[in-house]
Amino acid sequence: MQSIPKPDIETPADIDRLIETFYKKYVLGDPIIGFFFTDIARIDLDKHLPTISAFWQLQLLGKIGYSGQTFAAHRDLHTQVQLTEDHFHRWLYLFEKTIDELFSGPRAENAKQRAHTIARSMQRALANKPISEERMEELRGLRHVAARRQSKDKE
Repeated sequence: MQSIPKPDIETPADIDRLIETFYKKYVLGDPIIGFFFTDIARIDLDKHLPTISAFWQLQLLGKIGYSGQTFAAHRDLHTQVQLTEDHFHRWLYLFEKTIDELFSGPRAENAKQRAHTIARSMQRALANKPISEERMEELRGLRHVAARRQSKDKE
């Protein structure tokens, strides 16, 4: 039996689907990291999902619209309950699992790579390890967007 090929991540609607599936199906009920969202941060999913989706639309599609403070939110959470390497690994595992369940292609692979890069940068920053300005820009999503804009300007 031949499996139906999965689409790549192409549109904001694809990212909305990814983020909604990730949080609703995997994260909120997860025994390792779910409590961060349900008990500590007590997120309002209806308000939280569009913000996270906008962040990933910026990262993967270069779509302007995200204006949050990603690191500050995680730093505030980290002051309440320490975010450990195990928590980041679990988040990455669930994120990759969701991507692989829904999508396949270069942009899907880029999403997984970007997630790893962002998680490493965030982990280092939360551990108060020196982090380069380039990494901070990457963490904020600025470097990726600037590079994309420069390549478009050259075309």
